[in-house]
Amino acid sequence: MTQKLVIIGAGMASGRVIETLVDTDPGAYDITLFNAEPRGNYNRIMLSPVLSGEKTYEEIVTHDDDWYARHDVTCRFGEHVIGIDRGRKVVVGQNGEAPYDKLIVATGSAPFIIPVPGRDLPGVITYRDLDDTNAMIDAARQGGKAVVIGGGLLGLEAAAGLAERGIKVTVVHLMGHLMERQLDEAAGYLLRGDLERRGITIRTGASTKAILGEDRAEAVLLEDGVTLGADLVVMAVGIRPETRLATDAGLAVARGIEVDAHMQTSDPDIYAVGECVEYDGHLFGLVAPLYDQAGVLARTLTGAPDAFVVRDIATKLKVTGCDLFSAGDFADGPGREDIVFRDPARGIYKRLVIEGDRLVGAVMYGDTADGNWFFGLIKDGTEIDEMRDTLIFGPAYQGGTRADPLSAVAALPRDAEICGCNGICKGTIVDAIEGGATDLGAIRAQTRASASCGTCTGLVEQLLQMTMGEGFEMPAAQPICGCCDLTHEDVRRLIKAQKLKSQAAVWQELGWKTPNGCHVCRPAVNFYLLADWPLDYRDDPQSRFVNERKHANIQKDGTFSVVPRMWGGITNAGELRAIADAADKYNVPTVKVTGGQRIDLLGVRGEDLPHIWADLNKAGLVSGHAYSKGLRTVKTCVGTDHCRFGTQDSTGLGIRLEQLLWGSWTPHKVKLGVSGCPRNCAEATCKDIGIICVDSGYQVGVGGAAGMDVKETERLIDVATEAEAIEVTVAFVQLYRENARYLDRPYKWLGKVGLDWVKERIMNADERARLIGAFELSQSIYRKDPWAEQAQTRAASYAPLADLTLEAAE
Repeated sequence: MTQKLVIIGAGMASGRVIETLVDTDPGAYDITLFNAEPRGNYNRIMLSPVLSGEKTYEEIVTHDDDWYARHDVTCRFGEHVIGIDRGRKVVVGQNGEAPYDKLIVATGSAPFIIPVPGRDLPGVITYRDLDDTNAMIDAARQGGKAVVIGGGLLGLEAAAGLAERGIKVTVVHLMGHLMERQLDEAAGYLLRGDLERRGITIRTGASTKAILGEDRAEAVLLEDGVTLGADLVVMAVGIRPETRLATDAGLAVARGIEVDAHMQTSDPDIYAVGECVEYDGHLFGLVAPLYDQAGVLARTLTGAPDAFVVRDIATKLKVTGCDLFSAGDFADGPGREDIVFRDPARGIYKRLVIEGDRLVGAVMYGDTADGNWFFGLIKDGTEIDEMRDTLIFGPAYQGGTRADPLSAVAALPRDAEICGCNGICKGTIVDAIEGGATDLGAIRAQTRASASCGTCTGLVEQLLQMTMGEGFEMPAAQPICGCCDLTHEDVRRLIKAQKLKSQAAVWQELGWKTPNGCHVCRPAVNFYLLADWPLDYRDDPQSRFVNERKHANIQKDGTFSVVPRMWGGITNAGELRAIADAADKYNVPTVKVTGGQRIDLLGVRGEDLPHIWADLNKAGLVSGHAYSKGLRTVKTCVGTDHCRFGTQDSTGLGIRLEQLLWGSWTPHKVKLGVSGCPRNCAEATCKDIGIICVDSGYQVGVGGAAGMDVKETERLIDVATEAEAIEVTVAFVQLYRENARYLDRPYKWLGKVGLDWVKERIMNADERARLIGAFELSQSIYRKDPWAEQAQTRAASYAPLADLTLEAAE
């Protein structure tokens, strides 16, 4: 007989319960799911990339509406639960009651708000869910300063995401170093340095006294009297189990909702799971034990009782591109010894804590590849005397010499944990492989290993290779999309080899399964054709993302962002007046200076776009291509024009480069920086192309990054003259256009082909001349101002925003 199961809370733990129930016994329960948020289950671990702009909410959804409908789950999203009537066995929601035979409370946790004056002011927010994330994104659009209170994982991810969106961020942390629960002082020092190099100010040993402001937050006052200006304050100091419903219902509650090993509360028909529970004195905040709880509860509900066990947890975390790992007890203590490895040049630190002949703790920063192996030694209590001399170097060095990495994986016991998020051990993965799961996708589907944060993917692939032996084949590159079986590289090679000069030719000659491609492949094929056959192919606007079709960045409310180009960051009074007049005339709600030395008009209505384009164009302002896969900005310092440290005319060089390169379509956006001296005020060393001016000439670097991945440029070449610097830059851009995969930034492309391959071609005089000639040919055809074009052809008959079919692919 089907029973009624009501679940309060649609988070990751309850989502795993539902998944397991519908997989093992789909007809056992009629499920009703309440959630205070107006949405279902999504991967909260990935909120940080949403905040920074690297991912969209849609990309982190775990269960969408179709999934719930397919499994007959009644969803009551956006509805708060008012109470639980245990006598009548009903859950009372805002919109009515829901009777239950069994009830699961999965209310999660609530952020802790430090009790200081001003904590209730507008502009003070927490960081727990998508609504908090969206609030921070909205605040970031206004610019200004942010103070993040709390230097733990959530606080640092909030700080990094806000900094990525252009806000000046200060982190205030009570303890002496960051992430003190996961890292020792040395690792915390390295993390602090990395964050400060990203422009984030860190204040440790700092206590918040009050949040100041009249109508909204304006500053944070510290106990030492320092005042930090703040347009936004983010509280990220910790979480507490959300137990109010359980307490009101009379369930046993201590720090969390008390449960037994079957996740049963003091009421035999009510269970609890996730961050809201307390078991045997323990609270839980990491995803791995929450998934363990979910599995136990699902099996209990289907008549196969299981028991939850608190297990040791290793913490492998990604904070703003920094690899961190900690496990066990790494505190100082009598009778304990440390083995420490440091490589300052690479930012690597490893510390092992030994007590007797056992490894009891490990902290790693910068290189965490061996973390699971060390964790296995800690968990199993393995004697380490015989390997002590080489222990710090990991499993590949045991026996005194470096071994085949696969030997190290083979040496792991079957119960060695591979996937910490989902608690999947080596034996489970090996069994799945031997049972027919012969690729990464199949292993994820069967075991969930590497399906959450993805940090264990390399280990899973090594297990595949080890288990399958000669039957293992390196994973094939993914096809460009479901329309064909060809990779990006295959498509690009065949377009050139077979002289395919139209989309129709590509669909026909390369065996496309769909008549006209899809929103994934069409933008890529459009670019490849445009870059390879500039004389023969004409750009197809309908094969571009909505931002490129509208020549402006679409915002979440359907309005647009308009960014005029300012050559090298230089402007004048006339241009500023034109921008101000346009902002007044078209009621632009937000005018912001960008990190690329431009002015951004945010909130422009779609119907006003051709008219604002026309007005700005009259003042000589052209498109900044802030929406395009092309040259975005060339950031400069004032160089020898005004600065006493300037060695070359960095401003003039930046302007000349921008005027030469603008309007060129590239595989992804391209940003340049030109600094007039090694002080690097234009941040040239983290751009796609960066030029540092020195007394002897110009140092040209390529392949930098300053997003979720932070990477310094690699030195391409040193040249003596400005003309050579321009030639090298143009040649590099063209080489990138001709060879890179669509949507690969230069640093990702360089990681595939290698800097030496690029140098060989750039330094060859004949090849450099060919690349420059090819670029000039392309620019003679495609370098246009879309604002001027659109103002002429569309102002009189502008169609409202309609077709957004390609937006999701961006």
